[in-house]
Amino acid sequence: MSADTPSPLPAADARPLRYGNVAIVLHWLLAAMIVGSLGVGLYMTGLPFSPLRLKLYSWHKWAGVAILLLSALRLLWRLGHRPPALPARIMAAMPRWQVAGRRVSHSSMYLLFFAVPLFGWAYSSSLGVPVVWFGVLPLPDFVPVDKDFAEAVLKPLHKGSAYLLAAVTLLHVAAALKHHWIDRDGLLKRMWPAPRKESAGRS
Repeated sequence: MSADTPSPLPAADARPLRYGNVAIVLHWLLAAMIVGSLGVGLYMTGLPFSPLRLKLYSWHKWAGVAILLLSALRLLWRLGHRPPALPARIMAAMPRWQVAGRRVSHSSMYLLFFAVPLFGWAYSSSLGVPVVWFGVLPLPDFVPVDKDFAEAVLKPLHKGSAYLLAAVTLLHVAAALKHHWIDRDGLLKRMWPAPRKESAGRS
């Protein structure tokens, strides 16, 4: 190939530019439940022993199980549906550390989506307080009752992983807002519901 011959362009990525409707719904539903559960968790721990505190603890556990199920559903959907490719202009504008940080933060969030509720479930089981989902469906205890182990190990793991999830979520939100308000590259719009005329036939 001579110096005057233009180099071949890379093959176009056939993936869509936006996320599908199912991925969008799962993303925002999971985000709302995680933020709500973190908020309830912070609030209820400061309450004195009371019927309200017991009720909030039950709601917190129910939300945790729902988050666990939604996370599994989202992961299964993700495995069967490749996410949209980042536009080349956005990739070209991102330093390598941002690209690497994006991958690490996404992987960390997926891991914590499962770790936080599982640690909470294990903590409750180890205390000898079974989780009864919505007060109807009793869930199995997958760790033996050991209150000392619950307080010394499982409680810090649940609390620490929850704080880590909150930190990674804040970082994720900050990055998304930077792309939207500072870079103005339209990245955030990929996760907004498409206009009706564009969403027809999408899933």
